[in-house]
Amino acid sequence: MSSAAIKHFRQLPEDEQSRIIEMAWEDRTPFEAIESLFGLGEPDVIKIMRHQLKPNSFKLWRQRVSGRNTKHKALRSPEVSRAYCPTQYKR
Repeated sequence: MSSAAIKHFRQLPEDEQSRIIEMAWEDRTPFEAIESLFGLGEPDVIKIMRHQLKPNSFKLWRQRVSGRNTKHKALRSPEVSRAYCPTQYKR
């Protein structure tokens, strides 16, 4: 059961794959930052994380990021500006 997001993810270089997972794992990096850098929206990132993580790890990650205001730009405090500096994440 492979989706377009997984296919797109597999076509990326390994360092970019690793960076997507790292950014998704970070509590303070919003999904919008991943989308702006890699073109993968939140549903795509969730599919990728489900595919890449062990089932228990995915479950814990999903519980942690669901509704977390730092992972969603619309819910985040305007004082937090991390992850929007174009040079912060090198490709």
